[in-house]
Amino acid sequence: MNIGFFTDSYRPYTSGVVRSIETFSREFTARGHEVYVFGPDYPLMHCPKEEKVFRFISIPAPTMPDFAMPIPISVQLGSTIRRIGLDIIHVHSPFLLGRLGARAAHRYKLPLVFTFHTLYDQYVHYLPFAQNASRRLVQIIGRDFCNRCDMVITPSRLVLNYLQRIGVKVPISTIPTGIELEEFENTDPAWLQKNYHVDPRHKVLLFVGRLGQEKNIVFLLKAFEKVLQSYPDCVLVIVGKGPQESYLKELCHQLRIAGRVIFTGVLPRHKLVHCYASSHLFVFPSVTETQGLVIGEAKAAGLPVVAIRAFGPAESVVHGEDGFLTDPSIPSFTEAILNLLRDEQLYRRMKEKALANVHLISSGHCAEQMLSLYQSLLDKYN
Repeated sequence: MNIGFFTDSYRPYTSGVVRSIETFSREFTARGHEVYVFGPDYPLMHCPKEEKVFRFISIPAPTMPDFAMPIPISVQLGSTIRRIGLDIIHVHSPFLLGRLGARAAHRYKLPLVFTFHTLYDQYVHYLPFAQNASRRLVQIIGRDFCNRCDMVITPSRLVLNYLQRIGVKVPISTIPTGIELEEFENTDPAWLQKNYHVDPRHKVLLFVGRLGQEKNIVFLLKAFEKVLQSYPDCVLVIVGKGPQESYLKELCHQLRIAGRVIFTGVLPRHKLVHCYASSHLFVFPSVTETQGLVIGEAKAAGLPVVAIRAFGPAESVVHGEDGFLTDPSIPSFTEAILNLLRDEQLYRRMKEKALANVHLISSGHCAEQMLSLYQSLLDKYN
């Protein structure tokens, strides 16, 4: 089948949404399907020409300069859809290109699928005004957009429950973004030690994600300060970039932990997998994740996880088996980390379980689930 992905973010921008699109695209293509991506251009970044990627003119977002907002206008869209013979449209945003894709699906009588990747109401802090009113408005927009679709996909059942609570009536299926387990073969367990001069005697706590307020990294740094007081032989590695980066670095100095926190910036995939493999423990304080794809990646590298019990992480971590889920308090989060740093037998047991459990969300298995759903919708349309 010919599948059209409409998305408000795509590479070279990095995010969980982009990672999901890339992963499903590779799996679908490997099974003989054609995937076409309709996404933004990035005027401040180099966008390589790709045969099956159609770029829309975009402008930098005013409060997120590394993000671009596509202008959802194209006089060639209809002829392009007919030429490539799309069978199904799958949108990854309820805004801009997501809405353009929805209009195209209705106009050309194609099945419309929407993946609800993001708890959009948790991002209104990027708006400069009326955040409470904006939060409710975003919920209404998300609900109404979902109800225009033939099927909504959620990365976790907790998000499914959230959508039902706000009034989504159309069918909802839970299919997480799968983990490409092959990436984590033949990794270098000493990569961080060699490339960032990490003392081999120190255990590495790893965070991967955007450096934005919604990721709760201030909480993580304050918890790490407490960890160091009880267990000084460790370092915290933070992979990613975002609007809070300068503030977080300054906070490290204020907390007097700057010498034990390493900011790597964004790492390409071939380096990121080595970063996972050379770490000891994955720490994830975000309370806004619909899945927490990086948690699955950490488990694929054999890392136990300490995360706050909220939405996606609550389903990605098996509490007491391959990691710990904590309440959103610094003492609780710190205690879970210290338990895994101090108890070698507990650590080894959770490491083994992390490697075993991640097979339940392999990228191949998740892609087969999505393709089966596509086919069921096509059968209804034909």
